[in-house]
Amino acid sequence: MIIHLKKGVAEEQAKAMADELSAFTIIKEDGHVLISSSGIKELESRYDELVEKTFLFDNDMQLASRAYLSDTREVIIGDIKIGGSNKNTMVIGGPCSVESEEQITQSAELMKELGISTLRAGCYKPRTSPYSFQGMGLEGLKLLDKMRSKYGLNIITEVRDSTHIDEIIEYADIIQIGAKSMYDHGILKRCGKTNKPVLLKRGFGTTLKEFVQMAEFILSGGNDNVILCERGLRTFETATRFTLDLCGVSYLKEYTNLPIILDPSHAMGYARSAAKSAALGKASASDKTSVAVAPEDANNPLAQLGGRLKTRRNPVGDVRQPKAKESPRRRTGKLTIANALNDDERQRSLASVKRAREREKLARQQRSDGKRI
Repeated sequence: MIIHLKKGVAEEQAKAMADELSAFTIIKEDGHVLISSSGIKELESRYDELVEKTFLFDNDMQLASRAYLSDTREVIIGDIKIGGSNKNTMVIGGPCSVESEEQITQSAELMKELGISTLRAGCYKPRTSPYSFQGMGLEGLKLLDKMRSKYGLNIITEVRDSTHIDEIIEYADIIQIGAKSMYDHGILKRCGKTNKPVLLKRGFGTTLKEFVQMAEFILSGGNDNVILCERGLRTFETATRFTLDLCGVSYLKEYTNLPIILDPSHAMGYARSAAKSAALGKASASDKTSVAVAPEDANNPLAQLGGRLKTRRNPVGDVRQPKAKESPRRRTGKLTIANALNDDERQRSLASVKRAREREKLARQQRSDGKRI
């Protein structure tokens, strides 16, 4: 249950009521907001003089629910706005981690050349092996700060655990909570105490309900600037690194009030299809796209993506909205052909469709001629 208290309710009264209901308290401009378990369905009459309005929910996806706020929350990152009534699609790019000043400078220059406003790079990396490079730490954060000052880029970087979260908050414009840290309550609760935007990545074995409830930890701490990130699930498929859940993105857009970012690079694991996946993500109405772009490196499967993006006027494509009279089947096909394919592939696809129609027409004519005989 979410409870809006009346204006003028004293802080002591709000705190006492929150204690009795085991509720979180958020102070907004128009008064106190209490958030308790969704299991509470009714308040005692003695609270009537304090309560302005209540919201009931079937589960603990409450502050993030469109049943509470019907409009998508607006998040401001530098001079860019996403969510809300904006139709902006923000693109994030950069290497997996900061490895040297030369490497991150090359990456920042590439982002500037591509017109991408936000640079991603990790300084504290939660690796799956203890023998892998785990980031430059504070030195890497200072290099990112230098790139921000030199190139005017927003910086997003990942927090690995609560021991260095204050450093991340100090240097980053967007705090990233990675898939491996999604359940870290220390990180989630600390991020709830800052007003900086937080990008929460979905764990690769996490349900949508679990994902949104982790966002509730941040929202219930008082930070409204939460962005959800779909980065792919671990399934039985081996042709790609993970399986990008676009159905999940559609669900989140329909039932939650949080902006959505799509991360096709980590889902694909290879440069060859990341841009196409980004275009599909835009078609599914995600608010941002994150693309891992590395400087040229023969050993990095994503290194070629920067060069490929240079050849595209818009890295995530131009999504053409279907006409109102078109059927749902026709609309889906149009989005796929117009946005997920490049020019050569589109021409081949249309030519193939044309040949199939001609064969079908010829077959009908032959059947008709046979009947007349």
